[in-house]
Parts: sequence; C-alpha cells; structure tokens
Amino acid sequence: MFSGIQEILVLVAIILGIVFLPRILNRGQEKKSAASKPAVVLSGKMRLAIAASVLWPAAMAASIQPWKEDLFPFLYIGLGPVAVIWIIYWVFTGFRRNKG
Repeated sequence: MFSGIQEILVLVAIILGIVFLPRILNRGQEKKSAASKPAVVLSGKMRLAIAASVLWPAAMAASIQPWKEDLFPFLYIGLGPVAVIWIIYWVFTGFRRNKG
C-alpha cells in the first residue's frame, strides 16, 4: 500500500545525501575565498520554475497513481506539460542569445 511513498522517500534521502554529505565532510578544510562566484546563479524565477517542474509531476503522480493504472495519462498530464514548457523556454533562450 505504501510502497510508492517509501520509494519516493528513499529517493529523497539519496538526493539529500548527495547534496549535503560533501558539505559536511569538507567543513574542516580550508574555505575558498569570498570573492569566488558560483558557476551558475539561479534567479528567483528559475528557482520557481525548477520547483514547479518537480512538484507538478509529483502531484500528478499522487493523484493519477500511474503504478496502479495506465501510465499514458500520467505521461500526458504529468510529464508532458513540464517537458513542453522547458522546450519552449530552451528555444526562446536560444533565439534571444542569437539576437543579442
């Protein structure tokens, strides 16, 4: 009954381990200079888009439950809109960079 939830929690635990474990292990080592910038700076809109890209399929998976029923409605309703929106963003970003 709760096997889907357990699998999601295991994935979340693995992702958190990948993100936070290197930070915990490197605490005693020398810090980098404060002037160094991260390779990629995400704006608030981009962070919102990434969060929505994770939350929308998760919410659709919880409501449609593709592991119990047919997978295709989840692909069309859950993953389809996210993929289409990111593809449109990718294309418009490419056009905008070529103009400027």
